[in-house]
Amino acid sequence: MDHIRNFCIIAHIDHGKSTLADRLIQQCGAVEAREFRDQILDSMDLERERGITIKANTVTLPYTAKDGRTYELNLIDTPGHVDFSHEVRRSLMSCEGALLVIDASQGVEAQTVANLYLAVEFGLQVVPVINKIDLPSADVDRVMEEIDRDLGLDPFASIQVSAKQGSGIDGLLEAIVQQLPPPKGEPQAPLRALLFDAQYDVYRGAVLLVRLFDGTLRAGTHIRLMHSGEEHRVEEVGCQRLKRVPVPELSAGEVGYVLAGIKGLSGLAIGDTLTEVERPAAEPVPGYREAKPVVFSSIYPMATNDYEALTKALEKLKLNDAALIYEKDSSAALGFGFRCGFLGLLHLDVVQERLEREYDISLILSAPSVRYRIVLNNDSEAWIDNPTFYPDPASIKEAFEPYIKATIMTPERYLGTVMDLCRDRRGVDTTFNYLAAGRMEVVSNLPLAEVLFDFYDRLKSITQGYGSFDYELLDYRQGDMVKVDILVNGEKVDALSQLVHREFARPRALRYCERLAKTIPRQQFKIAIQGAIGGQIIARTTINPFRKDVTAKCYGGDITRKRKLLEKQREGKKKMKMVGAVEIPQAAFVAVLRTEEDEDGR
Repeated sequence: MDHIRNFCIIAHIDHGKSTLADRLIQQCGAVEAREFRDQILDSMDLERERGITIKANTVTLPYTAKDGRTYELNLIDTPGHVDFSHEVRRSLMSCEGALLVIDASQGVEAQTVANLYLAVEFGLQVVPVINKIDLPSADVDRVMEEIDRDLGLDPFASIQVSAKQGSGIDGLLEAIVQQLPPPKGEPQAPLRALLFDAQYDVYRGAVLLVRLFDGTLRAGTHIRLMHSGEEHRVEEVGCQRLKRVPVPELSAGEVGYVLAGIKGLSGLAIGDTLTEVERPAAEPVPGYREAKPVVFSSIYPMATNDYEALTKALEKLKLNDAALIYEKDSSAALGFGFRCGFLGLLHLDVVQERLEREYDISLILSAPSVRYRIVLNNDSEAWIDNPTFYPDPASIKEAFEPYIKATIMTPERYLGTVMDLCRDRRGVDTTFNYLAAGRMEVVSNLPLAEVLFDFYDRLKSITQGYGSFDYELLDYRQGDMVKVDILVNGEKVDALSQLVHREFARPRALRYCERLAKTIPRQQFKIAIQGAIGGQIIARTTINPFRKDVTAKCYGGDITRKRKLLEKQREGKKKMKMVGAVEIPQAAFVAVLRTEEDEDGR
């Protein structure tokens, strides 16, 4: 075990984690030059297109140190975006050390601080790495000052590298071996292996990625999952060396994969502990926390006969994405679907893209919402994340909405616009601190519902890309929430109902009405599209009918002849409106529920 090092790379978005992982893999000779490609650990097409890491990925690297000893380095490359902090948390549980990467020009940012706190929470040894020292705008002295003041780490222990050019990588590998501790564990003790990730293989079933804390695991072992109680026989164990490489056994301290022919995915839970059936461990590996979703949306298949395919796709995706939570749901307008919980809007976006690409299903998503706490007149409590189940306003005593503590780091010149943005989004207790020359930290308590749609995009645009944003859930506070219904020809459309703050109810309803008016085809009669709070209409647009000129053949003569024909037509339209039903096309739902990326502000 002295020759094993388990470590992960953590950092803010775009500080160079995946590029640094590439250089470490190349330096250790784990991949041949002809097979190498940039961001080699980002296996999904979606990751490569967006240039972000979504899934934490693991690889085992052989490294011969300067003292001639050969080490086994288990590297986990983690995401940087706040929506995927659950991936980072799982990765940290499998490690003893972490490389905290900091951009030499950007310096310490919001997620840098958040990830350091996570690493300290799990008791990891942290090595600061200053990356991108080759940039013309690099200011290493300022970054070392920030490491000392903002992070409380020793700036002189930091390693300076350029992941792009490959300079400083040898020194970093030596630091990993010298500064990070080896794993602890007892190979002879009963088996305890943490299931920290999983993938689905069409031919082999579930591939379990595990970190062994105690014991030894080999093919033929009968294992039990301690949470679900399911038992399986191990078919193969091995290491992840960009491909799966079988080995005779995995011992305490090692990271590897397990194949046990698991086809039914319902009993698998990320964070579970594997143990032997004959010699079980006394207790599971501690420290795993369930992800708590903060954003909720309903997913419906575009074609109703895709419902079964969507069910299977979500089951497989849940195995690979432990933060996704879903339950069955139905809508009068859109049929059967699932109510899903996500960690943020980017998480929702990624899940939608993965379902459409990997499983070839066209989807419609309802407007994202958060979970509200409702206290009724009889003092009973209800938790509402779906506007359909919002109780009658007359029966509500108090309504509470979730608040977050938002930490925004920005250059000083953008302070005024950032404060305005927080104020527009109902921010309270907004404070700011000076971090370094020209850099500010703005801390504000914001309602989560106000951050959902385009807050991050707005922040990036008003700070010209220099602002960074991190948040943590605070508590629930009293709010004036109303349910806005959309009526088409007097009929409620349940899939378009949403819960909003009373202050923003009318603008939101008006925008929905206008979008529907553009996409619903014209009928023979006038269609009213209305936004309503209870029985009160707060917004309206009208789709005018097709109109035939019934007076065309009536030339000359008395005006009363024309009036008679027009009156007859009006009566016909009135009758039509009473019996006519408006078919809302799927395209209308897609247009209305699209996020406001292309709109300025509200």
